[in-house]
Amino acid sequence: MPIRRLPPETVNRIAAGEVVERPASAVKELVENALDAGATSIEVQADGGGLGRILVADNGRGLAADQLPLAIERHATSKLGPDEMGDYDLLHILTLGFRGEALPSIGSVARLTITSRAEGEADAHSILVEGGAVGDVTPAGFPGPHGARVEVRDLFYATPARLKFMKSERSEALAIAEEIKRQAMAHEAVAFSLDLDGKRTLRLPAEQAGPAGRLARLSAIMGREFSENALEIHHVRDGVTLTGFAGLPTFNRGNSAHQYLFVNGRPVRDRLLQGALRGAYADFLARDRHPLVALYLELDPTLVDVNVHPAKAEVRFRDPSLVRGLIVSGLRHSLAGAGHRAATTVATSALSGFTPGYGYVPKPSAQGFSAYQMGGWQPVSAPTPQSIPGLSEVSARAEPMAFAEPQPVHDPVDFPLGAARAQIHETYIVAQTRDGMIVVDQHAAHERLVYETMKAQMAEGGVARQVLLLPEVVELDPAEAERVAARAEELAALGLMVEAFGPGAILVRETPAMLGQTDVAGLIRDIADDLSETGQTLALKERLEEVCSTMACHGSVRAGRRLTAPEMNALLRQMEVTPHSGQCNHGRPTYVELKLADIERLFGRR
Repeated sequence: MPIRRLPPETVNRIAAGEVVERPASAVKELVENALDAGATSIEVQADGGGLGRILVADNGRGLAADQLPLAIERHATSKLGPDEMGDYDLLHILTLGFRGEALPSIGSVARLTITSRAEGEADAHSILVEGGAVGDVTPAGFPGPHGARVEVRDLFYATPARLKFMKSERSEALAIAEEIKRQAMAHEAVAFSLDLDGKRTLRLPAEQAGPAGRLARLSAIMGREFSENALEIHHVRDGVTLTGFAGLPTFNRGNSAHQYLFVNGRPVRDRLLQGALRGAYADFLARDRHPLVALYLELDPTLVDVNVHPAKAEVRFRDPSLVRGLIVSGLRHSLAGAGHRAATTVATSALSGFTPGYGYVPKPSAQGFSAYQMGGWQPVSAPTPQSIPGLSEVSARAEPMAFAEPQPVHDPVDFPLGAARAQIHETYIVAQTRDGMIVVDQHAAHERLVYETMKAQMAEGGVARQVLLLPEVVELDPAEAERVAARAEELAALGLMVEAFGPGAILVRETPAMLGQTDVAGLIRDIADDLSETGQTLALKERLEEVCSTMACHGSVRAGRRLTAPEMNALLRQMEVTPHSGQCNHGRPTYVELKLADIERLFGRR
């Protein structure tokens, strides 16, 4: 068959398939156009899952009459200009859209109408495109002083084969709603509204630009509980800024649907985020639980390529290890700063957590009820009981408690976790605080304390190694073997000594002693998979942490062991100065708090 030059209409429809995959893709492109036009209010309507009708209206700068024909011409754009030398730099992108493909692509497969009044103009005009056929520019009415209204009808009517691959109207509508939510999270200072089949679905007023407004917008979309259980992130490294909010480990979900990444104001989907989150939350969550996060990266446009795909949903970083390390370290820093705080959702009536400073000492007791000589407590200069194994150790990453002499008498109900009052079912400690009560799972709490201590000791002394009697050769794909060998120094710090053994093979000489008799080949293959997927050696780290967790579990206070009042109070005091003690090693809460007001409501006193 001879080579033929395809007609423009066919070329446009082929290109449209890459840019507009489904109705949500068309909505994304139109909303990003509105944002680039400086809109502060965007209204979206969709009928029939977006296949019947889509309307995106904004109050941006609008288009003049002579600009309308150019707007629907392929590769014509106002968002990419030449430099002083007349060159167009595709790596220095300061807008959300820049290809000039969205409107022509939509117009080639649907009935597209653009109505606009340019800022400062008295008249409005419109243009119609049907299946690629462009109409004339005509005068039109417009409700606002300036902006644009883009209406798309009968999407994909010109490409019936594409319609067969669309999902149900409900699925397409949900995809549109998800896209609007992502755009709204990226631009908190812009008001968004969404109507689906004439029903009000979303109303998001404009918020103040900045962290407070961003958290308010995130809470409106992800739920009110998110603001109560979110940690603020702000981290800078080598010119890259990471901000946003991450949920406490005890505030988690069974899937990763509530994990969002924004790069220079652009919602993106990137495997890097999943790998970084897995590394940051590794010791806090079980593998089937996922944190809620919204992270925002700001960096020089030349350090990130947004031109990877016409849909612009993926990006490529020039230095992915820098970005990954920034996300992991930023999250870990914030999680460590959360202290023993647990999510407010661990009990229906719990209102809030609290984050005391390390080495917390309450103020001397005020007038009123005192815990003196009740529940086994006596006035002492520091917590004294040391009969529980591990409680005599300084907790991981915690400063020693400093006490001045002479020390005034303190009432333990003023400590964050209060004074121990009882032990029920030989498993749970009931403590009284000044304004409520705390219920602690003694085994889960002490397991976390021992685990943090073991991690600190492992970090200080390194990972002990065991020499294999016969070095083991593990065969891999050549590219995988090269990736593993390149990380030999990092693996050595974790107790695994490897080296290249010709193309496509790795020689293992030593393994971490903590793992005992382990499947060396399986371990190396898991590490290779992690490096391929996330660029991190998570498999080995997770195995070491799993062993530490198991050892901590066996070395902790068991459920069913009866504790004395001094032992219970010692456990509470150590929890208060140990990071992450609000959750066990699997992300479950170690304590639940009930405020006095909540208890009074249970008995009708409020």
